[in-house]
Amino acid sequence: MFVPVVDQNNRPLMPTTPSRAKRWIKSGKATPFFKKGVFCVRLNQEPSNRNTQPVAVGIDPGSKREGYTVKSQAHTYLNIQTHAVDWVKDHVEVRRNMRRARRFRNTPCRHNRKNRLVNKQKLPPSTKARWQWKLRVCKWLTLIFPVSTFVVEDIKAKTWKGAKRWNVMFSPLEVGKRWFYLELERIANLETRTGNDTYEMRLSLGLKKSKNKLSNKFDAHCVDSWVLANWFVGGHAKPENTQLLEIVPLEFHRRQLHRLQHAAGHIRSRYGGTISAGFKRGSVVKHPKFGFCYVGGWQESPTKKDPDRKTISLHSLKTGKRLTQNATTKECIFKSYGSWRISTAVKTA
Repeated sequence: MFVPVVDQNNRPLMPTTPSRAKRWIKSGKATPFFKKGVFCVRLNQEPSNRNTQPVAVGIDPGSKREGYTVKSQAHTYLNIQTHAVDWVKDHVEVRRNMRRARRFRNTPCRHNRKNRLVNKQKLPPSTKARWQWKLRVCKWLTLIFPVSTFVVEDIKAKTWKGAKRWNVMFSPLEVGKRWFYLELERIANLETRTGNDTYEMRLSLGLKKSKNKLSNKFDAHCVDSWVLANWFVGGHAKPENTQLLEIVPLEFHRRQLHRLQHAAGHIRSRYGGTISAGFKRGSVVKHPKFGFCYVGGWQESPTKKDPDRKTISLHSLKTGKRLTQNATTKECIFKSYGSWRISTAVKTA
């Protein structure tokens, strides 16, 4: 594994080895910090050389899992496997059903509005969330690596027979992909390769891809992202670094008027939101008992001494499992904001 390096203005430089980064930190030449779960160093003085090599990011999109590889001609710096954002469609459907159900009850509700999307280009919520997630990961990588090119496997929707232009114009896959490509071109150079090209390059190198798409190993998705990056920068006949990080986006429940199902007495309690007793949900905090964890929901826990007492839920950064529901805000020390968690367990092929 290599350590990303940035200068005093947080501009990315070429990564360095862990041993050299340790010497820099010990001598005071650099300051350590974490960027969304990845260990980095910031130089405290002007670097001796600002020359950078071509660094490519290979991207293998998927419906459930996705692969990213940061590579130069000399080294493979980082392999990442992410979970796709696939829950927005269900959340939008629940919101729609709740809104329609309120029209049949004696409860305040808004009247039907005109269709504001007529003759306007706008991505559907589920499509936008999927491709925005990919863009967020790419922007995060450009903050810690001097990325010069993105190499993406170009996925295509199947076209109906007799209607060749239908899916090109109206498929969520095609529409989201075009928006993603336009956004990537604003950041760096963009190269696309077809799935057949990736398959042939993988065969020429003697690499095999696992049929288990939900596996968290290198040969599930990162093997294709590595092949795409290696196609552009070259330098290796086989992967020399198969370690990877697994990133899981946090599923936030946006603010709702009330719960879908009422409790006893036809009481519908509050539900959702992104603020928990003053902490933004997903924020990384340090607890005296549970250490580093992230913030979940909250609840009112009044006592005689403190009638306004509120407690928050804390979750594990590795597994996402809830650790406690009774943590107070005074016990937690805020460290950073976060919208995903990284599994520190390193998987290999």
